[in-house]
Amino acid sequence: MKISPVRSLNGSVNLPPDKSIAHRSAMFAALSSETSTIENYSNAADPQSTLSCLKQLGVEIEQSGTTVKVKGVGRNGFKKPTAPIDCGNSGTTMRLLSGIIAGAGIEATLFGDDSLSGRPMKRIMNPLKEMGATFTAREENYPPFTIHANTGLKAIAYDLPVASAQVKSCVLLAGLFADGVTEVIERISTRDHTERLLNLPKTTKDDGVVVLSSNRDVEIPAQNYSVPGDFSAATFWMVAGSIVPDSHIVIPNVGMNHSRTAALYILKRMGADIQITKERIVGGGEPVADLEVRFSGLKATKIELHEVPNCIDELPILSVAMSFAEGVSSFAGAEELRFKECDRIMAVSQLLKKAGVSFTEQQDGLTITGNPSFVAKSATYETWHDHRIAMSAAIMSLKAESQSEIIHADAASVSYPGFYKDLEALNN
Repeated sequence: MKISPVRSLNGSVNLPPDKSIAHRSAMFAALSSETSTIENYSNAADPQSTLSCLKQLGVEIEQSGTTVKVKGVGRNGFKKPTAPIDCGNSGTTMRLLSGIIAGAGIEATLFGDDSLSGRPMKRIMNPLKEMGATFTAREENYPPFTIHANTGLKAIAYDLPVASAQVKSCVLLAGLFADGVTEVIERISTRDHTERLLNLPKTTKDDGVVVLSSNRDVEIPAQNYSVPGDFSAATFWMVAGSIVPDSHIVIPNVGMNHSRTAALYILKRMGADIQITKERIVGGGEPVADLEVRFSGLKATKIELHEVPNCIDELPILSVAMSFAEGVSSFAGAEELRFKECDRIMAVSQLLKKAGVSFTEQQDGLTITGNPSFVAKSATYETWHDHRIAMSAAIMSLKAESQSEIIHADAASVSYPGFYKDLEALNN
């Protein structure tokens, strides 16, 4: 994909549905004994992987456009798959589904593409083993791995060693099948879609938040609602509108869950002109609003440690924003980025280097010296098949001296199939 610099960006953008909520809504619908209808379900590759995997477990699913109907099988209706389950590129699918499969007590082998095969899975295997699950895994840590059949899990109290909504959700899902109530203690808050959609109780104790699974006798409700627009996708337009002069971008129906929106307030702290309107609550208890972005000069900021889990997915595009902010910006405590679809700290460093940004790389973060008048070099960007790196490179290219090229730009389709069309429309 070749991206040329632009003079301005103007118009309205309809975001893809929220991936995190889409994954969970389909899985939780399968856990219900009722039939659920989910509107505005994502057609992106990752959420579609979740639907495909659930079908292999015996769940009946019908999809028409962005409307998905899931005939739930309850806790006891999952079937042993007849072939290994392909999770594609989706770590969320693999980690959350592992909790359900371990809880259901069936044997299944899970695998993914080359990128997913390099992502560590001990972080879910360890708590599931404490609950009574057994695994066979490549190098005891990586996909493909097999979850073996068991006769039942026991409830545990698990103190998260790393801030991870995927690990938290995996343990809570396994806990739905356990004898007793499972507790997950998180010292740093992570996104809470699982708790909201399943209406799980939370309490504060010992400087942490304890989330409780439902007893296995409690029925999981049907998941009948419309998935809001993906906040992470909105962040690319927030940054683009903030750094490209004479821009005015309207972004309707954005998911505004407080455990996801740190990037918005970080950008506003940097001086971004972002207005929040039409705030409301949609089905599943998720807050939604419309956003309006206008060009503004940005100033540097330091992302604090407690903010990092809340903006971990947005750090690549925030790094682009920092490149055009006056002064020295930084973030640390983000070593988790090295275990995403690719090593994102490495990938962002390469992006910044090719663009001509002044920066230093640390093991767990970056320090970036920015300038509002900075003009990026024309470059050929590698994406490492990572959707967030592809889209971050595209936004950087909007402020380049001449046309840039993005290799494997189609990686964006993992989360945002219409990204480049939307970019073109805003430039017209």
